Amino acid sequence: MTTTKIKIQTADAPAAIGPYSQANVFGNLVFTSGQIPIDPATGEFAGKTIEAQTEQSLKNVAAILKEAGSSMKNVLKTTVFLSDIDDFAAMNAVYAGFFDEGAPPSRSAVEAANLPRGALVEIEAIAYI
Repeated sequence: MTTTKIKIQTADAPAAIGPYSQANVFGNLVFTSGQIPIDPATGEFAGKTIEAQTEQSLKNVAAILKEAGSSMKNVLKTTVFLSDIDDFAAMNAVYAGFFDEGAPPSRSAVEAANLPRGALVEIEAIAYI
């Protein structure tokens, strides 16, 4: 177990656009930054619907966790930021497909007034390695 903070960086998720890391590992925990639905191959949003944007945001989280030596199965907690809380059910339908139904992570979901680049959703996670 490491006792220093380790920066995680992967080309399989959007690069940080400010003074932050895609994720940091401390001990056996991974803390991701919030992921918006940018396709790392194009630098553009993966789609305009909440479903497409949720899927891409979670793919970005998964890529970062993989780089850190973890996976979506190891996620303990997520925070979901929605530009419109009325999108909750549609986001939830996509979100459920990324996690084990028997032991999904703890989660908070909130409406945020304005997300980066006008995204409909942003998702962050805490996982173990």
